[in-house]
Amino acid sequence: MIRRIIKESFVLLNIDHVNLGAKWNYKDVLSPYYRMYYIDGGQGLIYSQKQTWSLEPGFMYLIPGFTLCNLLCTARLSQYFIHFFEDTGDGISLFHNSNTVFKVRASDMDIANFKRLLQINPCRKLNRSDNPRAYEKHAYYQEYEELNNSQSYDLFLETQGILLQLVSKFVPLKNQTRTDSTGIPSKVMDLLGYIQLNLGNPLTVTSLARLVSLHPDYLSRLFVKMTGQRPLAYIHNKRIERAQHLIVTTDMSLSQIAETMGFDNVQHFTKVFRKITSLTPGRYREQHNSFGHM
Repeated sequence: MIRRIIKESFVLLNIDHVNLGAKWNYKDVLSPYYRMYYIDGGQGLIYSQKQTWSLEPGFMYLIPGFTLCNLLCTARLSQYFIHFFEDTGDGISLFHNSNTVFKVRASDMDIANFKRLLQINPCRKLNRSDNPRAYEKHAYYQEYEELNNSQSYDLFLETQGILLQLVSKFVPLKNQTRTDSTGIPSKVMDLLGYIQLNLGNPLTVTSLARLVSLHPDYLSRLFVKMTGQRPLAYIHNKRIERAQHLIVTTDMSLSQIAETMGFDNVQHFTKVFRKITSLTPGRYREQHNSFGHM
């Protein structure tokens, strides 16, 4: 018997039910964790340069980590929200290469799950602010980790189960957005995990092709078919995603992060970071270390 194993687990950060107004107007939100909303009143928007999603009562929304977007409420918005990190066994995100917003109608069970998750995690509210720049800080991430470690094991398991149930509702939508991988060798899929585990080491198309005994040009074509990107662009994106996580969850200097992520120098790191996120690493850190309100 071949036993299927769930590789994904989630680290809960915040959950609350809030009533928002016109002050909920934040641009260039780019977080290393997931956001999930259930809207039960009012209206709002999530928008990017390419698309706009209306926040409507009766629907759930998922914003995967490292998805750049803007949040807006013009009058009133009532929502349940959950923030959580993803931890995968092979380093490949469940929503790999899916930096977009997902929307699905909530069932009665989904609504009950939001309420139950809040009930068993009563100390996860954002009483300090609803501004991402205020609550996305290393000290607070440590605080949430301590809360997870101190939670009784039965409630920890229930929390994991509810998060898995809620996330599962978006997986069919994610699969619809994936590039058809029919005919792509499974060993190329293994390269994605290898890259994720070796982001700080030298990675070239030639060395990757050698690992799976393929010609570099053929491997590049397979990468485009699988991910929509050439290998170097894919590697840069994954390095910058990891760098974003380090910037907001550690006190490492930008030069240390650049070196850790395999960049030759801070200048090259800054150039790639800005190309991918539209922000410099310094500006990104400043946003996440500032208590300024918009």
